[in-house]
Amino acid sequence: MFLKRISLLRDKITDFEQYPFNIPSLKNFEQLDLTSDVTFFVGENGSGKSTLLEAVAAKCEFNTAGGGRNNFYEVPSAEAVLGDYLRLSWMPKVTNGFFMRAESFYHFATHIDEIDSTGFQAYGGRSLHHQSHGESFISLFANRFNGRALYLLDEPEAALSPQRQLAFLRILHDLTKRENCQFIIATHSPILLGYPDAQILSFDDEIQEMSYEMTDHYQITKYFLDHRERFLKELLEDQ
Repeated sequence: MFLKRISLLRDKITDFEQYPFNIPSLKNFEQLDLTSDVTFFVGENGSGKSTLLEAVAAKCEFNTAGGGRNNFYEVPSAEAVLGDYLRLSWMPKVTNGFFMRAESFYHFATHIDEIDSTGFQAYGGRSLHHQSHGESFISLFANRFNGRALYLLDEPEAALSPQRQLAFLRILHDLTKRENCQFIIATHSPILLGYPDAQILSFDDEIQEMSYEMTDHYQITKYFLDHRERFLKELLEDQ
């Protein structure tokens, strides 16, 4: 592990009713201690998990549109105001890493097409645009990611089938155990959340650590699979 703690510089904030400080999970946020080489941020849409992840990326000087320190391009709304109010505590500090935004991955792929002159060796030997969405994600993880680095991933499951999510878990294992990488991942996937010994931080209302079995992602998915007919009847029947 490299990044040990994320702290909010509350004394610099003048208005907690202004976005993004008015998000409930961030309004009372002071600091997070990261205790695993894989940390998951979970919560409903709008709960602040991606906002904090993007702010960490900005503080690391990764491209907040997606990429590392050496990827220079812009997309609309790729800014992270919150990053100006964070302190990151490292031991030791690393500068290698990558921020992956599923929603702007197309723009990153276009950027790589424009600058790559090495035959896309860091991306499986083919343009990311010449691969399916899921293939391009796996190519990024398997070829571009390597040791002693911090990787920030925002909903990496967006283009991955369940089978490819399992393949990603294997890549995650190899990178953390053999390559000394650290990951912080915002996700809705109950498959990814099942990764062994990961730290899971929920952003619903306030930021708190919880076990895999306590997450809504696990409980709702398990209930649906165990009681599909009853669940759908209750959900779809006319009131």
